[in-house]
Amino acid sequence: MAPKNDSERDIYLAKAKTLSEALPYMRRYSGRTFVIKYGGHAMGDDDLSRQFARDVVLLQQVGIHPIVVHGGGPQIGAMLDRLKVKSSFVDGLRVTDKATVEIVEMVLSGSINKDIVRAIFEAGGIAIGLSGKDGGLIEARKLQRTVKDEGSNIEKVLDLGFVGEPTIVRRHMLNMLEKADIIPVIAPIGHGAAGETFNINADTAAGAVAAAVQATRLLLLTDVVGVLDKEKRLVPELSVNKAQELIADGTISGGMIPKVETCIEAVQSGVEAAVIIDGRVPHALLLEIFTEHGVGTLIHSGR
Repeated sequence: MAPKNDSERDIYLAKAKTLSEALPYMRRYSGRTFVIKYGGHAMGDDDLSRQFARDVVLLQQVGIHPIVVHGGGPQIGAMLDRLKVKSSFVDGLRVTDKATVEIVEMVLSGSINKDIVRAIFEAGGIAIGLSGKDGGLIEARKLQRTVKDEGSNIEKVLDLGFVGEPTIVRRHMLNMLEKADIIPVIAPIGHGAAGETFNINADTAAGAVAAAVQATRLLLLTDVVGVLDKEKRLVPELSVNKAQELIADGTISGGMIPKVETCIEAVQSGVEAAVIIDGRVPHALLLEIFTEHGVGTLIHSGR
């Protein structure tokens, strides 16, 4: 249909230009695997959720192999409140006893996982929902955390219950799904060597999956614009060494530290680069992948 006026024509031309500029990136990344951690505000907003599903399907259509690993902290908290189960956090990790881990698994592997699968189907793709327990995908062990007592300065071990960290990611199932053009949607639940169920931080799970499949990109969708410098300006790109320096001097602090450390570990394990992206930005994935400057902070192994 022809444009009605010059203004509408300019809009069409801008869209055509955007598609043309994206072509080199489509060619570069065709056949590559991208692991996307999906969570935060982007996951709780209906419009952003639909856009995310469409963007993931688009990635697949241009030849990229997306793997989605999702969180669900707010939804877990709401269900725990509904069932009147008390829960607490230590360093951003939910202390998870046996009763809590059953609810965590129910929410993550159930309603959240299937909602994402359905959204991708409605956007024209085919996805399958998994947890780390399916096919032995993610084996985990109990996460150990130590803290110093403020009075005595003596270190003590915290018991976080059934909170785990990945030890093995078995990629053969992901390889089969890739060959079948099926998008894996993974809930961050792991299994222990003795059959235990572990709740795994979604960023950590995504990093382990990215390392296992030697992904070209690990993309962490967050509720912040990326890494900020001391003047609160976005840092668009960091080497691993520079990122470690910014952690050491306090520029990177608080909840951003574990996210950056996840990116560093993934890059050191063979992932080409990891990116922290503001998931609140519409089509943040496409802007990061198919434009020259991106929208977040990219962490790589170079200088």
